[in-house]
Amino acid sequence: MFPHVEYDVTSRHLSFDRDAWAELRAATPLTLRQPDLNRLRGINERIDLDEVAAVYLPLSRLLNLYVSATQNLHKMTATFLGARAPKVPYVIGVAGSVAVGKSTFARILQALLAQWPDHPKVDLITTDGFLYPNDMLDERGIMHRKGFPDSYDTRKLLRVLREIKSGHDRVEAPVYSHVVYDIVDDEHVVIEQPDIVILEGLNVLQTGEAATEFVSDYFDFSIYIDAAESDIEQWYVERFLTLRESVFQDPDSFFRNYAELTDEQAIETARNIWREINGRNLRENIAPTRDRASLILRKRKDHRVDRVQLLRL
Repeated sequence: MFPHVEYDVTSRHLSFDRDAWAELRAATPLTLRQPDLNRLRGINERIDLDEVAAVYLPLSRLLNLYVSATQNLHKMTATFLGARAPKVPYVIGVAGSVAVGKSTFARILQALLAQWPDHPKVDLITTDGFLYPNDMLDERGIMHRKGFPDSYDTRKLLRVLREIKSGHDRVEAPVYSHVVYDIVDDEHVVIEQPDIVILEGLNVLQTGEAATEFVSDYFDFSIYIDAAESDIEQWYVERFLTLRESVFQDPDSFFRNYAELTDEQAIETARNIWREINGRNLRENIAPTRDRASLILRKRKDHRVDRVQLLRL
């Protein structure tokens, strides 16, 4: 048994409080500086260097060990087969609700993992790029379900992951614009034999009764960002108000009509969107996948992680 770990024989995860998890950083250096963090931090994200040191550095250390072990396993398998194995990236999935902080988390994790000498090339892609274009969503009558599992081109996402895991020299993934709220034609993220790929999205741990292949089949490790729904809803409202003063002001913004709302109107609009779309998607599709994750990070109202659960090996 390990000290400072809570054991529950009914759970598949080992549970750590914040202090116990922070101790597992050991001697891992803090390579990020405040200007780096400012650049990586998303809208309304309240994360400081103390949070990076306490939560991200132990995770960075753990993943470095896992990546190294997996790289060695590939080498040993190639030796056994008497062949030169293609370079296969270690794939990490990051899941969680809208407004829970997935994007900021993924960017910071990418920056930290890239500092380790054994895997300096870390690419990040998001499932937003695999949403069906708006005209197709309109045609199918599911524009109001954008972000739900049926709004994604899962076949295309699986094909991209298959190519990445097959060691292809160059893989292209589509790009999504949060300004125009749609796929950007003729623009791609290019993945060229990285050491690690981070895939961030709402439903990356999703399964389906009729499917025989899942996005998570291609993950070596997965992370779920968790928080109380009431807190996430409040973060969503706060983000909406901030976007009203920034991105929504752009003449090209899909949400330009929200830019002139009063505070009261904006809050009510955001809560309606949460109630009808994002909260429902969280309860029906996203939260039920939480326990499938290799690691669960639980956030408090102040955005700080207070509990970490690690899947037992």
